[in-house]
Amino acid sequence: MESPETDYPLIRLRDVRRRFHLGETLVEAVAGVSLDIHSGEFLAVWGPSGSGKSTLMNLIGLIDEPSAGRIWFDDTEVCLMDDNALTDFRSHRIGFVFQNFNLVPVLSALENVMLPLQIGGMSAHKASSQAAQILTEVGLERFMGSRPDRLSGGQRQRVAIARALAIHPRLVVADEPTANLDSENSHMVVNMMRQMNRSHGVTFVFTTHDPRLLEHVDRRILLRDGRIEQDEVTQCNT
Repeated sequence: MESPETDYPLIRLRDVRRRFHLGETLVEAVAGVSLDIHSGEFLAVWGPSGSGKSTLMNLIGLIDEPSAGRIWFDDTEVCLMDDNALTDFRSHRIGFVFQNFNLVPVLSALENVMLPLQIGGMSAHKASSQAAQILTEVGLERFMGSRPDRLSGGQRQRVAIARALAIHPRLVVADEPTANLDSENSHMVVNMMRQMNRSHGVTFVFTTHDPRLLEHVDRRILLRDGRIEQDEVTQCNT
């Protein structure tokens, strides 16, 4: 079986397709994408609504299986793994940030960030210390005891970023992380992700429909009708 070259990227997709039925219609949301994502990149996938951005994020984040094609994470071909092994693999290597924050409303900011650590078996004391450290890094040391409904949208998204980083992932996948934020908070959140990308060396891949945010990235990929129309390395202004 063919395998990637020795000097492999962090993520490699080869002729990946994702199809699903919408009623009687077969939709190909991702239509033959081949893509390399290298460790430490800060990359945006952009394009119009319905272009397949969220589906591509689910494939890169190993949430969905491709209908066709192959995906590697480091040197592991993940499509060959069973469900339990894939869940364990994903939970230790990939953090997720969502447009709706996905915070547990009855938990404080600190407890929300602690949650994935405790699910992974870490003691409450160690999880609390690690969560407090990352919340301080994202500027929320004064809000650790606050529940999500006491936080602004930008603050909630910073909690979500802290939660994604708490497990020390290799990759953070963020699907439209600024969609529910105003312009000022959108730029603040992208700048925060950029700061974490640089300070932690974590690869970030996020989707956006806002072309104004593209000035913050190293690389931008235009997706249209499930296909990569443009893949451009940029001169980042931040």
